[in-house]
Parts: sequence; C-alpha cells; structure tokens
Amino acid sequence: MPKKNPSTKRAWVDPDDAPALTKEWFESAAAFEGGKLVRRGRPLSAAPKQAVSIRLDPDVLAFYRATGTGWQSRVNQTLRKAAKLKARP
Repeated sequence: MPKKNPSTKRAWVDPDDAPALTKEWFESAAAFEGGKLVRRGRPLSAAPKQAVSIRLDPDVLAFYRATGTGWQSRVNQTLRKAAKLKARP
C-alpha cells in the first residue's frame, strides 16, 4: 500500500503574537531633524528625467540593448550630443 505523504500545511500563527510596538520602534521608523522628516536614500534631482514612449528601429534598439545595463542612459547621451546640449553632471 502506498505511503501517505505528511501534511504540508503550516501551523496557524495568531496575529496577536506580534511583538509589541514600542516608542523605540516608532522612533526608528522615520528620522526627524528639527521636526522635519529627513529623506533617506538618493537625494531628489533638481531636473529629474521623464519617462517617454519613443519608437526606434529594431536594429538601433538591438545595438543599444546589446551594450548592456545602462543602455537607456547611453541613448540619452547620444541624443544630447546630436542636439549639441551640454552634458549633465
């Protein structure tokens, strides 16, 4: 007779067993300096890039994608050169 597989169901965990939310936990969730929230991570750009939809020839797209990660930035650099715009810092 075939052997019966053991149950794969997880044991129920009571949501009331969550750790207590202490004052220290809430203070670590956000950093404030003088009453102002300090943003973490990369600072916001003064001139953020905009998402657009553009149609490119398949061979042009394949060329840039083949250059690896950052291909969209290289397309942007090429367009800046063609438009004779200064490079962004």
